[in-house]
Amino acid sequence: MSRVSFVRVLMCIAWVLFEAPAARAGLQFQAGQTDAGIRYIVVSGDFAYQDDLSTFEALARSNASVAVTFQSPGGNIQKAMDLGRLIRRLGLTTIQFRAVECSSACSLAFLGGVMRIAEAGSIGVHKSSFSDDIGLNTKDAVSGVQQMTADIITYMIEMGVDPALLQLSLQYDSDDIRYLSKSEMTKYRVVTLEPQASPPPLANQEPSSTPSPQQAPSQPSLAATPPAAANPSLAVPEAQSGRIVHPRGSAPVKALPDGKTANVAVLRNGSAVAILGKAGRWYRIQTGNYVGYMHDTWVHVDQYESGTFGKLHIQVKSFDNLVEAESYVRSASIPLSAYLVTNGWFAIALKDTYDDAMAKSLAAEMKARGAIPSDSYATNGNTYIRKVCCN
Repeated sequence: MSRVSFVRVLMCIAWVLFEAPAARAGLQFQAGQTDAGIRYIVVSGDFAYQDDLSTFEALARSNASVAVTFQSPGGNIQKAMDLGRLIRRLGLTTIQFRAVECSSACSLAFLGGVMRIAEAGSIGVHKSSFSDDIGLNTKDAVSGVQQMTADIITYMIEMGVDPALLQLSLQYDSDDIRYLSKSEMTKYRVVTLEPQASPPPLANQEPSSTPSPQQAPSQPSLAATPPAAANPSLAVPEAQSGRIVHPRGSAPVKALPDGKTANVAVLRNGSAVAILGKAGRWYRIQTGNYVGYMHDTWVHVDQYESGTFGKLHIQVKSFDNLVEAESYVRSASIPLSAYLVTNGWFAIALKDTYDDAMAKSLAAEMKARGAIPSDSYATNGNTYIRKVCCN
């Protein structure tokens, strides 16, 4: 069955959901199957701390389910993320329809899908809150909010979703809901496929085996991305100009390509320099009337495609060959990219870049969870030349 046919069959599930029981406290799991043989699970009710997700896993395995859909107003955030991670581990697709509610914490569980399909207005988000029966002083509440925010951002990155979605969510109070538009779900990578514009077929109708070109999904899933037809160019462009980026806020211009020599000048971050040549890992630079040397880790080169100026990468690994780098990226459970580096190696970093505070707290949080290696670190990526893997 083609991927498009698969999507069309999944849309049939919407009609079955109208018969599903209303949402209630505590999660309920109901297995189903379309006439075309696609097996799925409906998750209904409120997410609660005491929910036993082993029931979901057992049902998914015994039913050979391939898809999950939700009828839930939310609930416990941690339990929703636990279910999302379980959905990802089981390799399931998530699909959501506007006629059935999935809001608040439920939206986080939806993000666990390897392939995600949702109608416009079917996913609702808002800021999280503590239960009224939890007695917290101001200090503990602030600490709790900070930890919860870090947990959610870490989870979103693991699932390949733009963490900027959290910023949108925080604009809406816990007693309000913002339902995401089609363009917002695409922008924040909430969906990996868009549902068909035409109405879904009834559950007792066999979908067409040959979809029209208009029915083709606009965006392939990560799992379906084919291997690159050829290695990207490994040519290194000539470094001609750049700007200073140093962790301490400024960097010295050295008299010789040696860190022990005298300073000619000290330049603040953002200062523009002309690059006259290179000696090993040192650029010969000019700024105003000063000519001297700067280490290549201190200069953000304009001719390199290393990412947004001033943003940090989180580097998790490096390899001395492209084959191993590509294999590591493609087999990872979190979205990664590989960059060609000035020393000829390949750096593996999280797909997105972040401001200083976010990058450092995120790296610490992901290391604590074991999501990235313990020796991962935040870097400005000045030595990154271009992304070579993988879209």
